[in-house]
Amino acid sequence: MREQEPRSREPEDFPEEVRSEVWADIAEARERTAFNLEAVWDAHGEDAEPLLSALAGARHRREEAEADIRRLVAYGREFTRPRPYKLADLANAAGMSISGVRTTYDHEEVAAVQHATGLKPRDWRATSPDDRSTA
Repeated sequence: MREQEPRSREPEDFPEEVRSEVWADIAEARERTAFNLEAVWDAHGEDAEPLLSALAGARHRREEAEADIRRLVAYGREFTRPRPYKLADLANAAGMSISGVRTTYDHEEVAAVQHATGLKPRDWRATSPDDRSTA
């Protein structure tokens, strides 16, 4: 028996009360966003222009996510027993190339993971990321 492909749902496929509720939720979310942006503008004046503040916040979140990825890769390569995760598996999970995974972390991230977990790294002898094993 052949599986049917899921059918695209158009707004007209839903009852009017559902559509009205969705539109009301969207309008409310837009109003909240506008209110929040105006509140930032009112509180900080031209020194905190809402769009630029939102962009700076997004950049900060991206930088934090990238730092998390570096620490997680360091954990996967330097702290797991009995052997490190494979570079290919980490690359796939992180959306990076194998060489990107190999060079994404250094002594700083290893020290941060050690401090956070209390674990001891497997054998941090390498003086540079290029000296590490590719196992």
